[in-house]
Amino acid sequence: MSQQGGCQCGAVRYEVSGSPQHVALCHCEGCRKSAGAPAIAWAAFEENEFQLLQGELTDFNSSGSAMRSFCPSCGTGIAYRNAEMLPGIVDIQSATLDDPSVFPLQFLIQTAERIDWMANAHTLPAFERFPG
Repeated sequence: MSQQGGCQCGAVRYEVSGSPQHVALCHCEGCRKSAGAPAIAWAAFEENEFQLLQGELTDFNSSGSAMRSFCPSCGTGIAYRNAEMLPGIVDIQSATLDDPSVFPLQFLIQTAERIDWMANAHTLPAFERFPG
């Protein structure tokens, strides 16, 4: 099975093939700072299962051997690689897939760094759109 995705402005397009090794919601500080969000969903693939179809990515060394790849035009985060901790693996920000629901979350990671209020966020009132 292959799936495509891309950035917000459309300059970057990619394809992943096969099934991800795992799909996780990461709560680490690095992910939060990178995305400006409380967590990021990642789908892990073998490096050879990822193909850039269009555009170019810019890399940022966020810590040690951690490299974050993003669209240089709109800033959308696309991929994460860490040759020391995850050799041969590319993590894709799964929300950038054309159909992010195809790879549902399997677990949460780095919860030791989770923002306290995220632990119970699912219990808050929910609105399909902005509240009236």
